[in-house]
Amino acid sequence: MSLLNIKPKDQCQYDQVSLGEVMLRLDPGDLRIRTARHFRAWEGGGEYNVARGLRKCFRRRTGVVTAIADNEVGRLIEDLILQGGVDTSLIQWVPYDGLGRKVRNGLNFTERGFGVRGAVGVSDRGHTAASQMKKGDVDWEDLFGRRGVRWFHTGGIYAALSETTPEVLEEALQAAKRHGVTTSFDLNYRPSLWKNFGGQKRAQEVNRKLARYVDVMLGNEEDFTAALGFAVPDTDASLSSLEVENFKKMIHAVTAEFPNFQVIATTLRTVRSASFNDWGAIAWGGGRFHEATPRQDLEVYDRVGGGDSFASGLIYGLMEKGDLALAVEYGAAHGALAMTTPGDTSMASLSEVEALVRGAGARVQR
Repeated sequence: MSLLNIKPKDQCQYDQVSLGEVMLRLDPGDLRIRTARHFRAWEGGGEYNVARGLRKCFRRRTGVVTAIADNEVGRLIEDLILQGGVDTSLIQWVPYDGLGRKVRNGLNFTERGFGVRGAVGVSDRGHTAASQMKKGDVDWEDLFGRRGVRWFHTGGIYAALSETTPEVLEEALQAAKRHGVTTSFDLNYRPSLWKNFGGQKRAQEVNRKLARYVDVMLGNEEDFTAALGFAVPDTDASLSSLEVENFKKMIHAVTAEFPNFQVIATTLRTVRSASFNDWGAIAWGGGRFHEATPRQDLEVYDRVGGGDSFASGLIYGLMEKGDLALAVEYGAAHGALAMTTPGDTSMASLSEVEALVRGAGARVQR
């Protein structure tokens, strides 16, 4: 029996919709940001990446709610979104003032890292169209009530962008609950986003308020501590039984305060170097814990988006398989595959994910 009461496909236009900002990622490839002369362009955003993974890899009907400044950069972002198959009809286009003084589109410079040199990200996202969205801008009653959505996903990155984005999130989550839409939230705590916005104290105030409307809560161990205030004992062990036990102890405190959480899931990552990580995941639901097959010394090509791809794989498993043990395996496998390719978003296929879940190796396919 499924843990979640997910709406039937035939009652909904969308399987899943995300709310968040979509930025243009500028990737220097094998070089550093500071020395690059050429950049490759990708689209990306924590919440959007989940919708993109569910559409491109898992073939679900997805859309993204966001705002984009209507200029050539915005239209490039739109073109990239269209290539990923995510519905763009929910995007709000904001007139551009010609200079970016009032509204603009976000840029994200990210270098991948290698060996002892960690990945580096530099966001340039002040005054963006998505950060200026306000309560009342989106007709959630139409989206969730008339069109129909099975699953709504958002997260802590969008919550940190401005004074108004938490209000947009709360309005959306409340409407989703009124219409029986399953909700998920990725805490995705980023110190740089909250630094001039009240810091960790403000992050906890915002995220704890929004958490009341969430069915499936996602995040790594540090996220639960920084964004929700639940202490997790430190450990340097690699995907060890101690690390898993720490998560289990935290779950008891989390569910006592937020009994609305039906599923809680986290990735388990030990960074041995920028090029090799130990990778795994664990999920709780229905009073039971389920741990994905751990992958030691996973070789990483581009780690950005691994957690978002875990989320989309987990959501697919819960939505279509109704089995949390299998869902966490789908999530961990999809996240692992996403880190073998460049860009924020997944380039994996469902057959590749399912093969990895079954234990397939990296032998050449002919």
